[in-house]
Amino acid sequence: MLFTNDTEEALAAAAAIVNSDVEPRTLRTRDELADFFRDLGYTGRFDGDDAEFERVRAIRPRLRELLTADRDSAAALVNQTLVEYDATPQLVRHDTHDWHLHAVGAERPFDERVSVETALAVVDLIRADEMSRLGICSADGCDGIVVDLTRNRTKRFCSTRCANRTAVAAYRARRREHPHA
Repeated sequence: MLFTNDTEEALAAAAAIVNSDVEPRTLRTRDELADFFRDLGYTGRFDGDDAEFERVRAIRPRLRELLTADRDSAAALVNQTLVEYDATPQLVRHDTHDWHLHAVGAERPFDERVSVETALAVVDLIRADEMSRLGICSADGCDGIVVDLTRNRTKRFCSTRCANRTAVAAYRARRREHPHA
């Protein structure tokens, strides 16, 4: 593990939210948002109404900007987010999670908590000079976010779907070049 669990989970969740706006599109319904909340192990307030659904979808561009920023720009965006949401980092322990940082209370709207948790996760990347752990998918035509927390920095695709699609295209290209091989 390169980073703490909460950092890795927050980065994965933020990437999933951003990537919900690229093919195949997800988070298209309130039910999909409820599944996302449950499947990623979120706790705290979840309204599940249309307003919350729209607020979560509305933060995608801002999360994308943060996850694709260079180090200095990311620092400015983190600071802006923490000020905007009046975030005060606190060590907390709940459920099965040992001590970790939260900067807004569990009663705050889900989109605010995601934004602040993402900002805190990016703080770890900035401090470790590891912004290169974030990138854009290598698959042709995909703008998905890649969170590469592998030891050898080999993750290139945002999803198994993109990796498989690229592998199939490469295989077909080789077959066209060498049809009898």
